Amino acid sequence: MTALEQRIKQWGGELGFDAVAIAGIDLSEDEARLMEWLDRGWHGDMDYMARHGARRARPAELVPGTASIITARLNYLAPNARDGWQVLGDPERAFISRYALGRDYHKVMRAKLQTLAYRMTAELGAFRYRVFSDSAPVMEVSLASRNGLGWRGKHTLLLSRDAGSMFFLGELFVELDLAKDTPASSHCGTCERCIDVCPTRAIVAPYQLDARRCVSYLTIEHHGPIPADLRPLMGNRIYGCDDCQLVCPWNKYAKASNDPDFAIRNGLDGASLVELFAWSEEEFNRRFEGSAIRRIGHERWLRNIAVALGNAPASPGIVNALQARAQDPSPLVREHVAWALARHAATAPA
Repeated sequence: MTALEQRIKQWGGELGFDAVAIAGIDLSEDEARLMEWLDRGWHGDMDYMARHGARRARPAELVPGTASIITARLNYLAPNARDGWQVLGDPERAFISRYALGRDYHKVMRAKLQTLAYRMTAELGAFRYRVFSDSAPVMEVSLASRNGLGWRGKHTLLLSRDAGSMFFLGELFVELDLAKDTPASSHCGTCERCIDVCPTRAIVAPYQLDARRCVSYLTIEHHGPIPADLRPLMGNRIYGCDDCQLVCPWNKYAKASNDPDFAIRNGLDGASLVELFAWSEEEFNRRFEGSAIRRIGHERWLRNIAVALGNAPASPGIVNALQARAQDPSPLVREHVAWALARHAATAPA
């Protein structure tokens, strides 16, 4: 590692990144696995993944001239967030993936990476580059496992010995031929806790995820009705799912974020389902200004909460909340509310 690469990492640290590493552009081994995953249809409704196809594994086709890829890691855990297992254990509260409790990470990561690029051009002169943060066909985990930031866990997420998996990744594609970091070795061993804990059995085998069954996919990416057989398995998870991370032994090393952008907003670390279900579209849009959650829209927000209310123990408050939405203008919302009310009716005393 030359002085230049060391300075790039130093600049990244000064911007608040928790780690920075550099990879090459050869992802040929990952390309075969990607195409097999797409051929199985495990991407579900995420048609953009099929459209991009092998391009995801060919960085130089995405950004011509790319010679190196700088990956930055940014921890996201809010220091005072309620314990995830405690929230999951309270069926009247909403579980939201810990990464989404604060500001939209896309905005935070892109801004920091852009600033890093500005710093580099100021020091090195102009060069071609492009910034990414879960915003284009980039194989983030593959790149980060090749540059030593971690290894791919059996749940398919990146794992780090000193930070677990509770972090964001972002990339800076550059035409500079930088010295590359060495890959990290895997440290999952025989552990399969992430596979065993998955509520919908979406992790079908080590390193193999059928997104169509994943709660994160169902609550965020999927636009239509949630399959009826999966609804009871979702519990109170209304946006994302962290079970495979919460159970992972390596996340005892996960570190809280020092970035105020990831501070908890709207009490989302354990808010009441009934309270969230009452939000109007105007309130939803206002409260989630600058949040990643806003992109699913109010309709899917209500769909997800209706499922969680159907899984909660029956109470007058929950039934009344559902009945208040029984004639919602959205057929999607009405369908899931009707399902939830039917669940409660089936368990009501005779």
